Amino acid sequence: PNKLAGVIALFSAIAVLFVLPWLDTSRVRSAKFRPIYRQFFWIFVVVCVGLGYLGSQPAEGGFVIASRILTAYYFIHFLVILPVIGLIERPKPLPNSISESVLQKSGAAAAATATGSEG
Repeated sequence: PNKLAGVIALFSAIAVLFVLPWLDTSRVRSAKFRPIYRQFFWIFVVVCVGLGYLGSQPAEGGFVIASRILTAYYFIHFLVILPVIGLIERPKPLPNSISESVLQKSGAAAAATATGSEG
């Protein structure tokens, strides 16, 4: 493995997080309303855990190849997948307010509590 390439990748992995607000092109920020993004998010979590594990292993054979593949996905996730999903995904409809979304799930008991009426 090339040490200079590793240092560049390390700083690039951190730098890509600083430009993340401009890379996410979706109008909706919450993954709760973005079903396609949610699937890619969990793949990204698995990739990060895999990179953490591979970082603790010796730089030999299959570990190096797996690390390069997962590192490539890390950058592809931010630089390709995130902008493309924001353009093609149709998010679920947003509630008018946070309380409306919460009250729909918890039913009438929460509605009575939220309005202040006692029964």
